[in-house]
Amino acid sequence: MIALARKTFVHEWRRFMPAVLAIGFSGVLLVVQAALVLGIFGSAAVSVTASSADLWAGYPGTQSVNFGRPVSSDVEMRLRIDPDVTAVEPYLWVEANSHNPQQAGGGISVFVSGIRTQADALMFARILPAGLRARLREPGAVIVDRADTEQLGIEPGGSALINGQRVQLVAAIPGLRALGGVNVLASIDTAQSLMGNEQTPGMTYFVAQVRDPDRAAEARDRMVADRAFGPFEVWTARQFATRSQLYWMFGTGAGIAVLFMAAIVCLVGAAVTSQSFMSVVAASSREYAMLNALGVSMKSLSRVVFEQSCWIGGIGLMVAAVASTFLLTAAASQDVPVAMNTPVALVCALLIGGLAMVSGLIAVRGLLRADPAVLLR
Repeated sequence: MIALARKTFVHEWRRFMPAVLAIGFSGVLLVVQAALVLGIFGSAAVSVTASSADLWAGYPGTQSVNFGRPVSSDVEMRLRIDPDVTAVEPYLWVEANSHNPQQAGGGISVFVSGIRTQADALMFARILPAGLRARLREPGAVIVDRADTEQLGIEPGGSALINGQRVQLVAAIPGLRALGGVNVLASIDTAQSLMGNEQTPGMTYFVAQVRDPDRAAEARDRMVADRAFGPFEVWTARQFATRSQLYWMFGTGAGIAVLFMAAIVCLVGAAVTSQSFMSVVAASSREYAMLNALGVSMKSLSRVVFEQSCWIGGIGLMVAAVASTFLLTAAASQDVPVAMNTPVALVCALLIGGLAMVSGLIAVRGLLRADPAVLLR
C-alpha cells in the first residue's frame, strides 16, 4: 500500500499541490516569526553575545544587561584573584538620549557602552575590528550600527548631541542593533563624560576571561558574594545572555504574544492543509471504494492516506526551507534583525511535520465516503 500512496502522489501531483503549498506557507510563517523573535530579543543581549568574555560580574539580581547598577571597583580585584581568570576589564553602561534635528518630536533613547580601546579588549571583540576600536580613543568618538544612522540623523564623519554633549561618529558597523533604543560604542572616558548628573558614578559590570571557557561555571561558583568586595553576582556569559533574553520575552509579556501567534499559525495551517487534503481524498473516493470492494481494508486505505500526508509534509518542509532561507537572507541584507539556530530550526521542522500528520489524520475521515455502494450511483 505504501507503493500505491507514492505512485498516486506522483501521478496526481496537481491534486496534492494546494496541500503542499499550504504546509509550505505555514512553515514559512513559523520560521520567519521565530527568526524575528530570535533577532529582536537576541539584541537585548548583544553586549554579551558580541563579546569574548566568559564571566560577567554585576549587581545582584540584575535581570537584563540594560538594568545594570554600579558595583564596587573591588569586584575587579575579586575576579583577578581567581586562579582561572586570565583577563578582567570594566564595562560602563550609560542610558542617555539624543535628538535628530531632521525629525520633530522627542529624543531618541541611546545606550552608551563604555569599553576599553586596547586591541586585546574583550567587549564587542567579535564584531569590532582592532582598527575601529583604536579610533574610539579620540575624544568624543562613537560607533553605532549602520541601520541606526538614519534614526540619529548622522553619517560617519558627522556629529550629534548625546545628553547635550557633542560626539563624533567615526564608523557605522552591523551587529549592534538594540532593543528599544540605539547602541553606541565609546571609550570609557567618553562614556563617563556623557553620564547625566542623576546617574551614579562607577562601573556597571566587570567582565573576565578564563583559561578554559568550558570551566567558566566552576569559576563562577567560586565567586560567592563577600562583604569585603561589596554586593555583586557573577554569571557565565551564556547564562547572562539567556537571562536577558528571557526577561524581555516573558518578563515583559512579549513572549506570551509570540507563543499565541505561533499557536494561531499552527491552527490555521492545520485547518487549511486538512481541508485541501480532504478535498483530494474526496475526489478519489470512487477509487478508494473500488479498492475496498476488492477486499482492501479501511485500515490499509487509511495507511495510504497517512503516507500521502507524509509526502505532503516532506515536500512542504523543503518548500518552507527554501523560501525561508531566501526571505531571511533578503531581510538580513536590509539590516532587519533576524537570527536562526539549529534547535529552533528543528522545532519548526517538527511543527511543520506535525501539521502534516494532523492533516492526514483529519483527512482519513474522507475515507468514510469510500463505501462500495457509491460505485452503483
